Amino acid sequence: MIPVLFGEPISSGMRGNLLIDCPSGRGMVRIVCIVNPAGRDGTVRKRWPKIADEIEAEGLDCEVMWTERTGHASEIAYSLRDRDDLDLVVAVGGDGTMNEVASGLRGSSITLGIIPMGSGNDYARAHGIPLKNTQGAVAILKSGIDRRVGAMRIDGAPAPGLPHYPSPETTVWDGEADEDCMVRRWAFLESDGGTTSDVSRRKTLGQGKRIRGTAKYTYLGVKSILGWKKQDGWLKVDDQELGRVDMSGLYTTIMTETFGGGYRVAPGMCVTRDSMSVILANGLSKSRMLRIMGPMKKGTHIGKWGIITQNPGKRLELRNIDENDQPHNAPHDPPMWIQVDGEPCLMTPAVIQFVPDQLTIRGGQSIPNES
Repeated sequence: MIPVLFGEPISSGMRGNLLIDCPSGRGMVRIVCIVNPAGRDGTVRKRWPKIADEIEAEGLDCEVMWTERTGHASEIAYSLRDRDDLDLVVAVGGDGTMNEVASGLRGSSITLGIIPMGSGNDYARAHGIPLKNTQGAVAILKSGIDRRVGAMRIDGAPAPGLPHYPSPETTVWDGEADEDCMVRRWAFLESDGGTTSDVSRRKTLGQGKRIRGTAKYTYLGVKSILGWKKQDGWLKVDDQELGRVDMSGLYTTIMTETFGGGYRVAPGMCVTRDSMSVILANGLSKSRMLRIMGPMKKGTHIGKWGIITQNPGKRLELRNIDENDQPHNAPHDPPMWIQVDGEPCLMTPAVIQFVPDQLTIRGGQSIPNES
């Protein structure tokens, strides 16, 4: 039986030991699973016994810790980062759970494993981890390939809290933001502003709860587009100052090819690249926003209408803009949300910076677009 705790590190005297001769050559693999019971719209708790059996059948020496609130997975992961008896800390949930665990481990020597149990699971997809085969995902925890990846450091104004979703505050694992009006978060998958970040805010509010997978994001995307009100922002990408930009549409900074449950937002992107991919699709009418959803699923949207671009980048800055076309730090009204790996926790102003060499991920033998 796998020992289970609720967020507190388990003592060595309480741990089970399943010693195996690992065919991968790693010997016994010791792991801690950080499990989000609210993952996949609250079904993870029901599915956990089956996953626990698969972990035990694989011969992994496992401890389990359940999360109890937003941000708890980061707290747990941070408490484990100096454990020298662990091979892996495993995020069991969706991209939001992955982000919290990765944020707590970032900069440490501990490898992150993933058992995808969310709505989108795009970060697991980027690392070649099966999305609908938990047994296959568990097997990768023992026999997978470790890859070092970068991350995106995001400083932004804290978004107002929602029920069961507090406004973000500075944490020891994320660090201090460079500007007083901002807090810092890290993204390993994607960050954006525009209609797609409004989709995440709606998802956090519980809209579309009964819809699964890509269909959920399509449904919420249509609602966000139809309800969108034109907003201008001041935009700078790397050293290029774009100035006043109609933010109708989206901007995306992304480390993977897909987002939103499989939408090919950044075709050809690989998670191990030494930069983020910057997608700009601004100044779109509602009609064009709706018409781009199909091409974005297939990854054929880049270049459409001569205005949608994809380029490697290291820094993106988005602020409000005054009547003299100058940037300033008052948040947009209504707010322009900035999401971090699917969590709409920030808003403008925001600065996104690619930082290399942040985390080790255990994934499949091959990953999408790996050269």
